[in-house]
Amino acid sequence: MKGRGRPRQPLSQRRPTKSEAAKRAPSAGAKRAAGAKPGGTKRPARPAKRPMGGVLHNKAARGVPSPKDLPARAGEILSRLEREYPDAKCALDYTTPFELLVATILSAQCTDKRVNMVTPHLFAAYPGVAALAAAKQEDVEEIIRSTGFFRSKAKSIIGAANALIDNHGGEVPPRMDALVRLPGVGRKTANVILGNAFELNEGVVVDTHVGRLAVRLGFTQETDPVKVEQVLMPLFPRPKWALLAHLLIEHGRRICDARKPKCEACVLNDICPSSRV
Repeated sequence: MKGRGRPRQPLSQRRPTKSEAAKRAPSAGAKRAAGAKPGGTKRPARPAKRPMGGVLHNKAARGVPSPKDLPARAGEILSRLEREYPDAKCALDYTTPFELLVATILSAQCTDKRVNMVTPHLFAAYPGVAALAAAKQEDVEEIIRSTGFFRSKAKSIIGAANALIDNHGGEVPPRMDALVRLPGVGRKTANVILGNAFELNEGVVVDTHVGRLAVRLGFTQETDPVKVEQVLMPLFPRPKWALLAHLLIEHGRRICDARKPKCEACVLNDICPSSRV
């Protein structure tokens, strides 16, 4: 009928409805392909990773030593720690190289204090290499259960005892190449045995304390124990390698804690690039 309603607009001039506008809008995938984040906001930058052990570097105050200055810095650190911890030594209790070997295997992912509570019972039940070589794994597991990973540890110490009987006359060999072929023995364990049972400095023991302090003291940014060891060895006199580990471990336990280092009480706080004071 004439006069009813307004004439329709041409499609080119008509405002699109909401449903039509939604169909025409680019998809989220298209936006991402074009480099835009859905919602029109930029992706926030990732925060920088915190250094190993929660270190708060104070480079402006003390400066990280240059490579040529590291030996002198290392010597000063060693001297101070020797004065601070004159009785530093291996924290594991043992009377023979074999007992130290077993105790060190048990210390993986476990405190030395807990190991020292377990080994007297273990060595009373199995006095010597031959006794442990002939032990039933489930019986050994029951004794060492509280050290964690007790199944693999029991298998390792029984296997190591058998390997010593088969290949070394029941004696612990004072050689790195022979030790690392024993079940459950890696380079760190071998260094513990050589440095403490035989007083042979073949390397530096790098546990969690030594690795953490090596970074905090500015010696390296490496976190792999073998790489940390390779950095530390040329910085310190070889006769001091075993002692160095004891000193750093003692300092790590008493002062340079992983979460809350007691920098105000640290004998190294004036030369440590990570000091908070």
